Amino acid sequence: MFPDAGELQLLELIDKEYTQHPFYGSRKIMHYLRKEGYKINRKRVQRLMRMLGLAGMAPGPNTSKPHPEHKIYPYLLRGVNVIRPNQVWSTDITYIRLPKGFMYLVAVIDWYSRKVLSRRLSNSMESTFCVDCLQEALRKYGTPEIFNTDQGAQFTSTAFIGALAEHPSIRISMDGRGRALDNIFVERLWRSVKHEDIYLKGYSSAAEFQCGLKEYFVFFSYERPHQSLGYSTPDKVYRAATGGGARIVDKYKKLNKPTEELKVKEGQRLSAA
Repeated sequence: MFPDAGELQLLELIDKEYTQHPFYGSRKIMHYLRKEGYKINRKRVQRLMRMLGLAGMAPGPNTSKPHPEHKIYPYLLRGVNVIRPNQVWSTDITYIRLPKGFMYLVAVIDWYSRKVLSRRLSNSMESTFCVDCLQEALRKYGTPEIFNTDQGAQFTSTAFIGALAEHPSIRISMDGRGRALDNIFVERLWRSVKHEDIYLKGYSSAAEFQCGLKEYFVFFSYERPHQSLGYSTPDKVYRAATGGGARIVDKYKKLNKPTEELKVKEGQRLSAA
């Protein structure tokens, strides 16, 4: 059943709050909505978050659910220094709410430069648009040494893994369940595109959104200065192979306070135990 107007409003609020605080799980989202005046229980919040494909980033059970018959690959980025373009790429999906429905956006990003290599829109969570996005990036930019995804069914699908397997030099890496470390650059991209474009412009149709998104991604990669890149642009850093880099620290700290928030440093994320 398609969401009604009231449910679409809740989906938009959840998406905005999650984009601002991606470590929030269903409990914190529920309390946020109650403060906004909505009488809502956690079970409904969980259902709405599942519709958006969202899960809190803090370590916990069942934060990523692969298809039971799909192969899961090991995580290969533990302590790796990303020191050159095309060393590590990753991908992820986010939800976009429009007045008459909602769509899903997938992108492939180069970790060294933060450059968006390709992106696709879809009105469903089928794997086809993810495969198309991957193939465009490979066609335009060659192959990465490591390609990292989460364990979502779209990225563990036979079609997606098959597209990667056509390039034997690519090593496939997948985030472990409950990890809070591994997709920070794509998460930052989603936060930027939503707060700097989508929420401000309020697109009224899929066609209008498609055109606006194209303009924003040109701006993001070719014009927008990035603080983490020394105020250079992702495209310039990607082409020059200088001024970028990343390292994801794989260290779980023992905390006295279990509610301590995730600590984020430039290009790094430390997780709570």
